[in-house]
Amino acid sequence: MAVKKKYANTKSALGRGLDEIEGGRGLDALIDTTGVKTQGSSTINEIALSDIDANPNQPRREFDAVALQELADSILQIGIIQPITLRQVPGGRYQIVAGERRWRASQLAGLSTIPAYIRTIADENVMEMALVENIQREDLNDIEIALAYQHLLEGEGMTQDKVAKRVGKSRTAVANYLRLLKLPAQVQMALQNNEVDQGHARALLSLDSPSAQIKLFKEILKNGYSVRKVEELVKQMKDGFTGNGKIAAKKPLPEGFDLLCKRLSSFFNTKVQMSCSPKGKGKISIPFADEGELERIMNMFDKLKA
Repeated sequence: MAVKKKYANTKSALGRGLDEIEGGRGLDALIDTTGVKTQGSSTINEIALSDIDANPNQPRREFDAVALQELADSILQIGIIQPITLRQVPGGRYQIVAGERRWRASQLAGLSTIPAYIRTIADENVMEMALVENIQREDLNDIEIALAYQHLLEGEGMTQDKVAKRVGKSRTAVANYLRLLKLPAQVQMALQNNEVDQGHARALLSLDSPSAQIKLFKEILKNGYSVRKVEELVKQMKDGFTGNGKIAAKKPLPEGFDLLCKRLSSFFNTKVQMSCSPKGKGKISIPFADEGELERIMNMFDKLKA
């Protein structure tokens, strides 16, 4: 049963509320709250912990046991500063929209009730609100954020643009998180456990082969490479070097390329270099010794255009 309590000034009594997170850009600023009803910002309900269920689609997958115990100890000392947010579900029960960590810590602290706001929220809005709250509080790791974005895309049928607007991020940021889910499982797990960071992961994504990604990933763990070092190694690997600094075996050029390379070298009067990937992508390099030779080559291009 919910017991209502009135506070003359909820915001001053509770510190930053859900709608004040991140300098005034709170949940209501980032989420379309059409159809979301509340009992009033100054109404706090004491809800029995036993009547509350976790959100099965909670984006946060891991709860640190030590941090939870520290929060429980704090709750015993000073109480719960900010109420959690709930919605009513069938059977007279409540489901957590925001604040599962506080709910878990309250259970550890031995409390029987917890202060809560109760909102009427559609299913599609619950995931968004939980995601935004966790992101704003920096409570999620990179993989949890990526999986939450994926759920909004696939489960709720949103576009990347819509997801970006809802969570207050750029479309590029959303796309970068989603790309992390293309990494091998063991790399994702390391990212989730903070063994590597997103910079390492994004550098690994530049490698086309999962086997190459895993090989370099193991080198990162073994040697503690910085993101900058990994980016350098990725560039070397893509330019034909292995992670050990050795030149990788060159793939033979397709039939006819060798003759074309010789003809181009003869035409420009310099050693033209060509490379080609198994997928057919390649590049042509025309070296020059000095500024004068560069000007000579550019003049030849001008003659070709004429």
